[in-house]
Amino acid sequence: MQAVMLVGGLGTRLRPLTFRLPKPLVPVMGKPLMMHVIESLPEQVDELIIPVGYKREMMEAYLANQELPVKVTIVDEPEPLGTGGAVKNVEHLIRKDDTFLVLNGDIIASVDLNEFVKFHKSKKAIASITLWEVEDPTPFGVAQLDADGRIMRFQEKPTKEEAFSRLVNAGAYALEPEVLDEIGPGFVSMERTVFPKLLDRGMYGFTFKGYWADCGTREGVIAAHVELIRKFGSYVAESASTISTDFISPFCVEPDCRLIKATIGPGSYIGKGCVVLDDSEIVNSVLLPGARVDRYCRLENCIVDENYRVPTNTSVRDMILAEIPVDENEED
Repeated sequence: MQAVMLVGGLGTRLRPLTFRLPKPLVPVMGKPLMMHVIESLPEQVDELIIPVGYKREMMEAYLANQELPVKVTIVDEPEPLGTGGAVKNVEHLIRKDDTFLVLNGDIIASVDLNEFVKFHKSKKAIASITLWEVEDPTPFGVAQLDADGRIMRFQEKPTKEEAFSRLVNAGAYALEPEVLDEIGPGFVSMERTVFPKLLDRGMYGFTFKGYWADCGTREGVIAAHVELIRKFGSYVAESASTISTDFISPFCVEPDCRLIKATIGPGSYIGKGCVVLDDSEIVNSVLLPGARVDRYCRLENCIVDENYRVPTNTSVRDMILAEIPVDENEED
């Protein structure tokens, strides 16, 4: 079985972090986002196809130095083609005699993809998608199921009044090869254009419990850290130095950190080699490796980039703190 990982976007909602690196390489719990997806692949998958445009060379260099469980084929996507267009762009590589998977490369979830594939095949579906229940479905594609799990209606990003369900597209698709015939050339949205054509041909929804985070946003990256810390448990690495520091669960402190009279948590991840000094408070935030927070700071709902220094007396919330390249400033 093959899988296609969708990573073609520019990661604009994670800027300025993604000025430095592509979204698939944004670290989550010290590991690039795309590696979480790769490690979740079902056992049947023997090849992963990745259409890439933005910062392709950086992704190729990273993958070349990894021991991967499957063959990885990188394909050029010179301009964003949408979820459907990206799949159509690699049609020549997809085997025509087997189910294939399409996985959004910015999702971290507890879904068991082995069980998802079994579900799809048991239903003899032309397409199946994973579904997650949310409070507010308006930013997502919404599905309505019958008693057998068949999708009766699907609508992308409805208004509150239009939303007929709280089950939303969770970003993993199992597709039969004939779905490729429904995808036209150029930019195509799988969700807006292709899925509506498949409803009458047997499209199913696979619901799951646990956790789900859309890491295409600052909020999603933070939420993914919190969910994974809850899964594995709060901890302070043995080599971390913590002097008169208070911890509020859930939290994670990686090796070689130096924390002095700080408050960490709830919901905070402190990456390897970070420094947090006197009377600073880190709440529901992620510090990437080497970040430094000077005295008397308060960060809430923030991401701090690698080796970035937060100066004394900084109090901010809902921000990504990272250097902005000079050429990007000039563009704006």
